[in-house]
Amino acid sequence: MLVAQDRLVEAVKEALSLGKPRRFKQSVDLIVVLKDVDLKSPEGRIREIVYLPHKPTKEPKICVVAEGDMALKAREMGLEVYTREDLAQLRGNRKRAKKIAKRCDWVLVRADLMGMAGGTLGPALGPRGKAPTPVPPAANIEDLVQRFKRAVWLRTRNQPQVMVRVGDEGMKPEEIAENIRAVLQVLSEKYGQQKIAKIYLKKTMGVPVQVHV
Repeated sequence: MLVAQDRLVEAVKEALSLGKPRRFKQSVDLIVVLKDVDLKSPEGRIREIVYLPHKPTKEPKICVVAEGDMALKAREMGLEVYTREDLAQLRGNRKRAKKIAKRCDWVLVRADLMGMAGGTLGPALGPRGKAPTPVPPAANIEDLVQRFKRAVWLRTRNQPQVMVRVGDEGMKPEEIAENIRAVLQVLSEKYGQQKIAKIYLKKTMGVPVQVHV
């Protein structure tokens, strides 16, 4: 592996210790700086969902676009649900779409509704680094929700780097370190370890800590 587990744990502990206490539970972000990567080529870009070994104590808000049994089950789970009719009413209502995009960290969409969801919610989700995520019509929504509570997007944008949340202050340093290793494994397989230039950890309002490769 790129970085030993014990070194990651120590870096996590240091990152958690730095900065003033806040009134909210801060996230722990991993920043990986890449080198010799051409972001204009498909090989240089990454856009992939990674399921972390440990979910954060501050769970993401998951919304569902569905009909029938899937919608019913999602409502029983207390999730925010939008049907085909809801999407039709959203057409042209950018203000409401933006509010939904701001609230929802993940929008799971039954595959046959992806066209409508993409047209109504897509323009609001895209600028926030989110996207409607298709799920099979027969999928078990309970299992999917549990998986997406551990899910993060790995993506490059305008700079040769990836920034992703790997935990929060409520987690054990060992758990956060294992989440970091899962992300680094995917990046190593995508780019090769030689193209990972620098690795940093920081709390939301904290000071960056470099993890020496």
